[in-house]
Parts: sequence; structure tokens; C-alpha cells
Amino acid sequence: MSSKNKIRCSWCAGNDLYTDYHDKEWGVPVHDDRRIFEFLILEGFQAGLSWLTILKKRENFREAFDHFDCRKIAEYDQIKIDALLINAGIIRNRLKVNAAVSNARAFLEVQAEFGSFDRYIWGFVDGEPVVNAWRSMSAVPTTSDISDKLSKDLKQRKFKFVGSTIVYAYMQAAGMVNDHLVDCFRYSEVGV
Repeated sequence: MSSKNKIRCSWCAGNDLYTDYHDKEWGVPVHDDRRIFEFLILEGFQAGLSWLTILKKRENFREAFDHFDCRKIAEYDQIKIDALLINAGIIRNRLKVNAAVSNARAFLEVQAEFGSFDRYIWGFVDGEPVVNAWRSMSAVPTTSDISDKLSKDLKQRKFKFVGSTIVYAYMQAAGMVNDHLVDCFRYSEVGV
């Protein structure tokens, strides 16, 4: 079956960038701390916007934020923050830019405590993706008990832009939860 004829989750229909992201990344378990950090920061920037907006600017974000090297970002000073706020290639929201810097610092603290952020975050799902069996997009939730707990814990650790809805979207993106619809060709590919 050709790529165009495959059954996919309906949210990615009609846009090649969305389709490519859906087919190659969304729902694939991520265990690399740098990629985990990238998804966490980008989900925060996405708040109030579409994910497509973020995908279109993702390469600009990578360049602007030192390829999501949390150690470098944790050291950003006001001069660097001001430069980010005039960078037309990214989302220029002062609260979100400042949150990225403070989240980098909190991320490093979690790494120091747990040995890796991966170990910390995947502990919320006992190291295995939660595999759901949704038949329609309307059935897919925007939060869960796990995202509620993870959001609360992240906030206690001084992370920002980590409400339960953002955290659940992060969990979907990073493969902590498989929310591909059961008739989507990716469901079985990422679900085990």
C-alpha cells in the first residue's frame, strides 16, 4: 500500500509536514534526554498555538536554542534572552522564552537526582508506553491521571508551562502514550 493510501489519524490529513511528523515521530518512544528536552520545550511554546506552527519553526528553534542543549540554555543571560525575543524565526513570547531557560535549569536538577531525565519521566508509566485503543479522534483525551500527576510533580520541581494538557501532548509526542487510532497504520508499529 502506498504512503498516500495508508489509513492515518485524521489530525494529520492535508499537510505534508504533519503527515511526515505523524508517520515518523509522533508516538515513538523517546529515551534520549536531549530529544526529551526538545519536546518538553516545544510543547510549552505550542501552548495556545497549533502544533503545525511549531513544526514549521522547529529548525529555527533548534538553531536559536543551541540544538536544545539544556546545559547551554541553563546559562542564558539577559542578552541572549533579549536576542531570542527579537528572533522572528521562533515564537517570541517573553514568558515562554524565560520558561525555557528556567526549565533547562530544572531539567539539569532532575538529571542530577535521577541520573537521567529519561529515568525520571518514564517512571510515571513504569517504563512502558500506555497503549490505548481509541477508535475516533473525539475519544482521545487531552489529559489523564498520569499527566495530572506528572504535571503536578514537574510544577513542584519549578518547571513552567507544564499543565496537564501540555504534559499529555508531550506524552503523546514522546511515545509515553500511544494514542494513534486503532485503524491507523502506526498504531501497531509504535504500540509494542
